[in-house]
Amino acid sequence: METNVVIFTDLDGTLLDYRTYSFRKALPALRYIKQKGIPLIICTSKTRAETEVYQKKIKNRHPFISENGGAIFIPQKYYKKNLPGSKEKNSYLVKELGKPYQVLREKLIAVSIKFGVEARGFGDMTAKEIHKKYGLPLEQASLAKKREYDEPFYFLSQPEENILNRMKKEFFRDGLKFSPGGRLFHLTGDNDKGKAVKLLIKMYSKEWGKKVISIGIGDSLNDLPLLSSVNMPVVVKLHTGKYEQRVIGQLKEPLLTKGIGPEGWNEAVIQILRTVEQDT
Repeated sequence: METNVVIFTDLDGTLLDYRTYSFRKALPALRYIKQKGIPLIICTSKTRAETEVYQKKIKNRHPFISENGGAIFIPQKYYKKNLPGSKEKNSYLVKELGKPYQVLREKLIAVSIKFGVEARGFGDMTAKEIHKKYGLPLEQASLAKKREYDEPFYFLSQPEENILNRMKKEFFRDGLKFSPGGRLFHLTGDNDKGKAVKLLIKMYSKEWGKKVISIGIGDSLNDLPLLSSVNMPVVVKLHTGKYEQRVIGQLKEPLLTKGIGPEGWNEAVIQILRTVEQDT
């Protein structure tokens, strides 16, 4: 297989098990990807600090996208030419697409007060609370609080649909978006996973001098921009045994996995890569 394939993947409920955060069932496909030299780009709502843990665990040295497209982190000297607008930060070249975290926090508080709803974000929670509520190991919960471009939050009591729509319009007026993820709502700037994915597809195309075959894998509504930006979208079956219908309804011929989470991830990656290999 010629190296013109790039895989973009969500983490929670996709490469990682929804409850245990394990990727064990995806190991055969991960080994296959590494053997073929295919870039695997993590594209997640998790923070840079959280994502780095999984980069190390799966020994992945490719760029990654954090906090729902808030920023792209590219290892130094990874591409022959730098991504325009990127800046050096630690061992990375960073392309920031999102709004600063403090701006998001202030706006979430202001809008919640205005509409009389109680929203609780990660900025309001201790690492212990996040650990207890979402099952993240305490160390990972601490890393989840190191946010830069995205505030995950939940409502203490679910607002009516018309209130949610009015809140959405209020955020939109300030150039912000809020969208539902697998477990939480997310407030971000005018960024999403798809914008970041498109930039990296262009970079690989320039780097290789050929058209890129892009595969995208996700399970929830905030993965829709990612899945809409690739040639081959894969929708992973949810832990409930169902699919996110709001995603499927907006994609053209997505591949639906039979397995749940990393099991489905493994099945889809091997199936697609073998098909691509036969066609090239």
